[in-house]
Amino acid sequence: MAEYDLVVIGGGPGGYVASIRAAQLGLKVACVEGRGALGGTCLNVGCIPSKALLTSSAKFAELSHLAGHGISVDGVWLDVSGMMGRKEKIVADLTKGIEFLFKKNGVEYVQGWGSIPAAGTVSVKTEDGDLSLSAKNILVATGSEPTPLPGVVTDEVDVLSSTGALSLEEVPKRMVVIGAGVIGLELGQVWSRLGAQVTVVEYLDRILPGMDGEIAKLSQRALSKRGLKFSLGRKVLGVEKGEDGLTLALERVGKDKKEELVADKVLVAIGRRPVINGLGLEALGVNVNGRGFIEVDENFQTSVAGVYAIGDCIPGPMLAHKAEEDGVACVETLAGEHGHVDYNTVPGVVYTDPEVASVGLPEEALKESGVDYIVGKFSFMANSRARSIGETDGMVKVLADPSGKILGAHIVGAHGGDLIAELVLAMVKGATVEEVARTCHAHPAMGEAVKEACLDALNRAIHA
Repeated sequence: MAEYDLVVIGGGPGGYVASIRAAQLGLKVACVEGRGALGGTCLNVGCIPSKALLTSSAKFAELSHLAGHGISVDGVWLDVSGMMGRKEKIVADLTKGIEFLFKKNGVEYVQGWGSIPAAGTVSVKTEDGDLSLSAKNILVATGSEPTPLPGVVTDEVDVLSSTGALSLEEVPKRMVVIGAGVIGLELGQVWSRLGAQVTVVEYLDRILPGMDGEIAKLSQRALSKRGLKFSLGRKVLGVEKGEDGLTLALERVGKDKKEELVADKVLVAIGRRPVINGLGLEALGVNVNGRGFIEVDENFQTSVAGVYAIGDCIPGPMLAHKAEEDGVACVETLAGEHGHVDYNTVPGVVYTDPEVASVGLPEEALKESGVDYIVGKFSFMANSRARSIGETDGMVKVLADPSGKILGAHIVGAHGGDLIAELVLAMVKGATVEEVARTCHAHPAMGEAVKEACLDALNRAIHA
């Protein structure tokens, strides 16, 4: 039986990063992954392929707006298979890159499905039979999967999860997206840009639940301008297949009113749930909460000594970068160093056009808590760089306590996912809105909107 200091089950962002960091710290590490490719959901059927398709579809959509730049384009045609081929090459290259990093850092890659028959032992089902690994410590990093909608069968042909929506061979005429969260909006916009009539159905009366309400409204307005239709406050009762396509039975939430929608494809994107079945956690005695998440302490240890868990299978934001931070903090603690993750400074980004980015508390949470706070806002309409590139939708919004300490920051606009980094760093380092405002920002640049929003919180905005 092979012996290791650490065996990681799962090769996604949390698992592979934890494996590499643990090896850097001198631990003997094995990473068990059964998919046949490293990178987990994020790299194979999530973050990376969706961003590849978002980029390709954005370039196609941009062609219809070039006349305003004095550019005329004729004879444009869409090659969906070529677009998918580009996406798959990006995924394959990055997966091979992780394998190279494993070899470079001395991490053993074990291909197969892992389970934990007893503390200190990982059993792996491989193509060649069962394999046992002895481990001083075991780290569960098995990630998450799409949450199914009760009463609706996902066949990945007509009714799709995010996985199926990333691999369509042609553009559907009509698509209904169930769920107005990050995944639904991103993939809905991909196919809308390529020519589908996309309607987003959401149980709540708003999109992007959990994000700042004002920012969400601006995002919905901008997405509507770009072709997405929204049907909010609707419950999906069922999906029936017929000769004319798929018929969705809807009910107005809180009202005794039924509706129908017809589509060629339906994407179910109502969230994600942990993947922990088959690991043997119940028999092992690992505590799991009512929502299926593994319970851990401040060091990511489960209720069983020597067994740890990170990422999407524990409570907290279900984000790839959060899983990476979990993994690093966990193994650094195991190696005797100080590891910590401040979840209040983990940013979230929606890579639609325009992008939506957020860190810290939304304004609704501050109002509910009853604390005093100040608000600063700056519209991209007043930003010279945004004007010059034709990206004037949205704004930067900062929330701070009366002393200027930043409590939350929210952006809807072009490059919002990049702009939020400055405000994340400010929160981590304790910089105030005054200090951000006194930082010299390049001109003309989108980042000037961050400076102006901080100035506005001080009632000193120059260009508002």
